[in-house]
Amino acid sequence: MKLEHILKGIKTESTVGTLDLEISDITSDSRQCRPGCLFIAIEGFDSDGHDYILKAADAGAAAVVYQKPEALEGITGRGMTAVRVKDSRAATPGIAGNFFSHPSRELHLVGVTGTNGKTTIATLLYRLFTSLGYCCGLLSTIANYICGERFETTNTTQDPVTLNRLMRMMADRGCQYCFMEVSSHALHQGRVAGLTFRGAIFTNITHDHLDYHKTFSEYIRCKKLLFDSLDRNAFALINSDDRNASVMVQNTAAKVYRYSEGSMAEFKVRIVERSLEGYLLSLDGTEVWTRFIGDYNAHNICAVYAAARLLGAGKEETLKQISAMGPVAGRMEYIKGRRGITAVVDYAHTPDALENVLKTLLELKGGSQLIAVFGCGGNRDRTKRPEMAAIGARYADRTVITSDNPRFEDPNAIIEDMKQGLDAEGMAKSLFITDRREAIRTAVMTAPDGAIILVAGKGHEDYQIVNGVKSHFDDKEILKEIML
Repeated sequence: MKLEHILKGIKTESTVGTLDLEISDITSDSRQCRPGCLFIAIEGFDSDGHDYILKAADAGAAAVVYQKPEALEGITGRGMTAVRVKDSRAATPGIAGNFFSHPSRELHLVGVTGTNGKTTIATLLYRLFTSLGYCCGLLSTIANYICGERFETTNTTQDPVTLNRLMRMMADRGCQYCFMEVSSHALHQGRVAGLTFRGAIFTNITHDHLDYHKTFSEYIRCKKLLFDSLDRNAFALINSDDRNASVMVQNTAAKVYRYSEGSMAEFKVRIVERSLEGYLLSLDGTEVWTRFIGDYNAHNICAVYAAARLLGAGKEETLKQISAMGPVAGRMEYIKGRRGITAVVDYAHTPDALENVLKTLLELKGGSQLIAVFGCGGNRDRTKRPEMAAIGARYADRTVITSDNPRFEDPNAIIEDMKQGLDAEGMAKSLFITDRREAIRTAVMTAPDGAIILVAGKGHEDYQIVNGVKSHFDDKEILKEIML
């Protein structure tokens, strides 16, 4: 594609070189540059793409889009066309959309945002519509999928180039639907700008990512951007049991629908029976058995049902497929072991999510002891650490506080932060074991017969980041080694 077509609609500050240039590919990662590509130099949070322009040139890049005027000096004489824009990050979605011919317009793209539930809802919608016979795409925290083929992911929501590339592949392979997790970071950074959404789902919002957004109001504002972008042909589906739900759709042009357990809504859910094996739900007046546990999963299932109906799926077939589906990886997955011990693995890594999971297990445990193993991530919001510890001590009979992903922080310092949320009683019922493997082993080996052990925080993740080094680590694998 000619560079002039790739830059259509993009406001430029200056151009050195010709726009009558055939571009083979686009990227904002200099490591991916190939002969004939366009390199977009973006000033990032950890690194600056302008520092890698010469590397891109050495790799054969034919052109560069940049924003810092001083970068031109290094470009001059390298034979590259250099296009300066005011903000290269803001220009990237338009560039990517043009290069890949705006593939989101060829799909029924549904975005899911909120603090909790995004992965479950997006994944179940992907499974549901696949089971209904459609070729579908999934863009999620766990992995990306195109018609059943798995592609690894590094972020909840990818950068604009990757998103458009993946959706181009989806459209070319005949995908009709794409279900996508949309993070607040992605919305703030404009990663989904320019995409055409057929619908958007709001799950809930609680205090999270304040290390990035700084304030809760800013966090809400960023989530709301998804609904502000919808046109009148789209639907906005919100959880009306969340007090901030109405805020999300204040300015949306989309048709608004609600799902709820306890308030007025077009789509209603009611919990009929609870057990460790699953919940009996009433959806739209019809009872359906599900293999999911947790009251919050009742909301998630209702959102899936509502979205499916809004996308044209029939009621009976939708309920049938929901009944057949099992939990999403790392979301309330359970392992039954020797001595009647049950281990539950969940991704809960926020105070609200941890509380929801523990309250669920507390209701279901009967006379069994409830043990919670969890930690807090490093280089993330420190304010939630004492709160997480307090919640664990409040609901569990015993807690084992350990490492999550310390990243570049001292894991022992993170645990010390968590201790600040514990009173004398909480300290008495808690063990502090920095090594996560040892923490899990200790919880299992010291558990009484019939105990329930929650291992929270990492869920589907099969790695741990310690001192910046990413190593294989899977909570489920470790539990199976010890319990089976």
